[in-house]
Amino acid sequence: MSDSIQTQRRDVAFLFDLDGTLVDSVYQHVLAWREALEDTGIQLSVWRIHRRIGMSGGLFLNALLRETDTHVSSEEIQRMQQRHKEAYARLSPQIRPLPGARELLAYLSQVGTPWAIATSGRLETAGRVLELLNVPANVPIVTRDQVPYAKPDPDLFLAAAERLNVSIGSAVVVGDSVWDLLAARRAHALGVGLLSGGYGQDELERAGAYRVYQDPADLLLHLDEVGVRTAE
Repeated sequence: MSDSIQTQRRDVAFLFDLDGTLVDSVYQHVLAWREALEDTGIQLSVWRIHRRIGMSGGLFLNALLRETDTHVSSEEIQRMQQRHKEAYARLSPQIRPLPGARELLAYLSQVGTPWAIATSGRLETAGRVLELLNVPANVPIVTRDQVPYAKPDPDLFLAAAERLNVSIGSAVVVGDSVWDLLAARRAHALGVGLLSGGYGQDELERAGAYRVYQDPADLLLHLDEVGVRTAE
């Protein structure tokens, strides 16, 4: 895309999820959670764990424990969360940006389209992978530490829109999981789904995605479909 491209309108903003949307980290989270669960004696297939990735850690554990009819103490839950953090840190050197992620973010900055990142992860884990994306210092990063509730509650995206000083109604939420899109619907933002986190197109559309793309590279090729009007 030419350096001479200029936006014709600037009333759209992008709010990005992180894991599975911009960085290829979903399965590192899955394996880290499996290790944490097995440490407490809970055996689960990885596909069951994957289905809950994208929720906040507390909701994630509550949902899995409910599914398995397992009861654990608050101390055991804290230990599982700590074990997940340690296992994820050990696996994090394997994480890479998804195809086109850096190019997409750089292009939005180039044409003056505001964007932010809103993740259910806490800053101590998200910070390790944010460095891979070359995020400018002025881009808002909203993590689980900064809001009362994480996805599927809308708080992360509402906070990100506020940090950008844009209306949530003019924002496009980009995520890879049904939890991202449910949160987008509750925030009254448009939702775009990416297949790069492992959910199917039909699942993402049922959760509220009005467009679904393969990955950030595919979204970059179709920005005109989601409100970024450009002209040479």
